[in-house]
Amino acid sequence: MSANGLGKRHGLVFLCFLAAFVCYIDRVNISIAIIPMAEHFGWSATEKGFVLSSFFIGYMLGQIPSGWMANRYGGRWTLGAALLIWSAFTAITPMAAMAGFTALILSRIVMGMGEAATFPASYNLFAKWIPKQERSRAVAFTLSGIPIGTVIGLGLSGALVAQFGWPSVFYVFGAAGIVLAVFWFWLIHDSPAQHPRISRDERGHIAAGVLAVAQERTPLPVGRLLRAPAFWALVVNHFCSNWILYVLLSWMPSYFREVQQLNIAKAGFAAAAPWLSMFVMANLSAWIADEMIRRGISVSFVRKLMQAGGLLGASAFMLLINQAQTPTQAILIMCGALGALGLTWAGYAPNHLEIAPKHADILMGVTNTAGTLPGIIGVAVAGWMLDTTGSYVSVFLLAAGITSVGALVWIVFSKSTPIID
Repeated sequence: MSANGLGKRHGLVFLCFLAAFVCYIDRVNISIAIIPMAEHFGWSATEKGFVLSSFFIGYMLGQIPSGWMANRYGGRWTLGAALLIWSAFTAITPMAAMAGFTALILSRIVMGMGEAATFPASYNLFAKWIPKQERSRAVAFTLSGIPIGTVIGLGLSGALVAQFGWPSVFYVFGAAGIVLAVFWFWLIHDSPAQHPRISRDERGHIAAGVLAVAQERTPLPVGRLLRAPAFWALVVNHFCSNWILYVLLSWMPSYFREVQQLNIAKAGFAAAAPWLSMFVMANLSAWIADEMIRRGISVSFVRKLMQAGGLLGASAFMLLINQAQTPTQAILIMCGALGALGLTWAGYAPNHLEIAPKHADILMGVTNTAGTLPGIIGVAVAGWMLDTTGSYVSVFLLAAGITSVGALVWIVFSKSTPIID
């Protein structure tokens, strides 16, 4: 294919999207399956909590090591191996549960460590494959596997549990990941130079738009990185962006059930709509961002606009949600909140490739470690606030405050030029 048509780099992005999609259907399936599992094994609410949170322990611990592995061995092998590992541990979840509670917890931790490689390894490949004027779209489309995987994972899990029992969820999703791994190893190559079927036009197009990424391994200048305000702006914004993401992922169905008085089926449908809004807005804003960059607008301006606009927009909708009087109003406001948050995937998300092009994989592992904390802290704090106040008002106010702080930090300290070699 020519540089202007569909090429091998687009196939790479699509498979990275599928990896993120499988990552999230495997992550959310247990939120449905745990209901009959708890009844079967007689688990308390505390034990259910341990099962659900154990994944995040492994996911957080695996971020930096997976970034290092991608940097050392390449994104192809790192993500391919990780896909096989987490899919295998998804498939053996029923056996682990039958073996005992400890075995189940350990299997969930290992599964989380496997999934940790998804985005660092993708960034390793993007640094070598995706020209700068296409990176917003590549990153946003890959990350949009998150909302699509969430919606389909929850819906399909419910159908499988109802029809075939809870173990079927893990067998089906685990098998899907293993099949994807086969295609991954068959189709993906670490760099355009290694691909035997890429056209000369596309190879030249990539070379013209990709900063030179050294083939030899170079040490990460940790000291310089830690002294750079732009690095900390990225860490803070990954944390702030994910606060709303994880809090709504965990508590939005309960909000629709408890506050808007929807039945379980309608609450699930209502909670799905905002994730579809996020998918649409993330990819639309990424296209706009890349077009702005192509037309010569400063990359720094585009990243600040998308990130600050997304966080402040999400913050505004978090304040509005407390005024919702009907389920329809609440759904529309939640669509606005997650739709606005989708803009950040054209903001902070591609910035890893800009400030550390040779170490974007490791940098993604570092910032996503901070980005995982809201999955542990934010979800727990939201539950404590609900128990303490009996209302979602404080939960949404806190989310609005955190995202506003992130926007301010980003406007002042972010950069879009390399801060390390």
